[in-house]
Amino acid sequence: MSSRYRVEYSLKVHRRDGFIEWIKGLLAVPFVLHAVQSGSHAIGDIKTTSDARRRYAEIFFDVEKLIEDQILMEKSGTPQLGRLQQLVPSISGFFTKLPLERAFYIEDERRSISVRRLVCPSFNDIRLILNTAQALALAQAREPLQMVTFDGDVTLYEDGKSLADDAKVIPRLIRLLSNDIIVGVVTAAGYNEKTGEKYYDRLKGLIDAIVQNKDLTVEQKQRFTVMGGESNYLFRYNDDLKNLQWIDPKEWLLDSMSKWDEKDILNTLDLAENMLNSLQRSLCLPATVIRKHRAVGLVPNQGEKLCREQLEEVVLSTQRRLEVSTCAQNIQFCAFDGGSDVWVDIASKDLGVESLQRYFGGIHPKSTLHIGDQFASVGSNDFKARLAGCTVWIANPEETVQILDDLNKYIEEEAAFR
Repeated sequence: MSSRYRVEYSLKVHRRDGFIEWIKGLLAVPFVLHAVQSGSHAIGDIKTTSDARRRYAEIFFDVEKLIEDQILMEKSGTPQLGRLQQLVPSISGFFTKLPLERAFYIEDERRSISVRRLVCPSFNDIRLILNTAQALALAQAREPLQMVTFDGDVTLYEDGKSLADDAKVIPRLIRLLSNDIIVGVVTAAGYNEKTGEKYYDRLKGLIDAIVQNKDLTVEQKQRFTVMGGESNYLFRYNDDLKNLQWIDPKEWLLDSMSKWDEKDILNTLDLAENMLNSLQRSLCLPATVIRKHRAVGLVPNQGEKLCREQLEEVVLSTQRRLEVSTCAQNIQFCAFDGGSDVWVDIASKDLGVESLQRYFGGIHPKSTLHIGDQFASVGSNDFKARLAGCTVWIANPEETVQILDDLNKYIEEEAAFR
């Protein structure tokens, strides 16, 4: 969803997540029939809570089995025959099983879902249960987690801010590196310069922490990377420079991307720029169109603010126009609402994650986790990352800290029993 708003239920079709909405509908039945009792006293209330918890858990267990069936159908090459895809046509693929029943019990303890009598299981409840299930699955997997990638704004730091020295997420990222896990920032922020200075400014707290850390080996430190402009610029930490080093695209660019015609790229950016200028005039927006090397954006003027509806109108109109253009069909692009502005980038985050997977020797999607805040189906640039690996949908940097704590805890617990 738009990074300046909480991840929550929305009536707008392009803001829905079909899978979460479907699960929400399943949970509405036991909530109505079993979670509320007339004139309940203390003992009766305990029983009501127990019944509600059991019935919610049964539903998550059933969904868990449907996911396992869908994975089998995908492996056989017939995903359309999976019962889950027939029930939720918009469902994306799964790279791991999801222990949803166990995840429900964990989140029920935290959020008192089955104790509630007037508020049914919500979009956010289900989103967090899915997140926890994904963390559990990665910890339990036979093949260890090899790479975790992150969005920047709203995921690692607040929208438009930078990663400060005292950010709570920094020790968690260092811990991932210490466990030989690749840490990548895959961000829409695109700066066409080889010094990496602007990326250092955004990630200063983390990079300084890596430089100063005495426990990390050089190899572990150099597992930190930044993929900018969705998938246009790659930087990697270099211990000799004590900073980010620009990596030549020849070392990481995907074959499909290397075949793109530069004319198609320029024509797509020209068309997007014309569309944004036209929409700025027709909607009388107090904003300016900015052209970059591999992106074009509509940014509010100093002291001005664009409302949510204006941003979404611009995103949807621009995307619809580009989708029917020949030049844009020959490449891949991403149009998204950044929360306060709108951008059209060449390429997308699935290609960014895939490029990192290739660069580090061919990491499998089931050993990859991407954490971001924008997973709505339209106008959100983390959405396509689901094609390249496992994902976790967070709403703020605090949730990123929580899921990393959970992930590290589950990994250590599983390791203790092996």
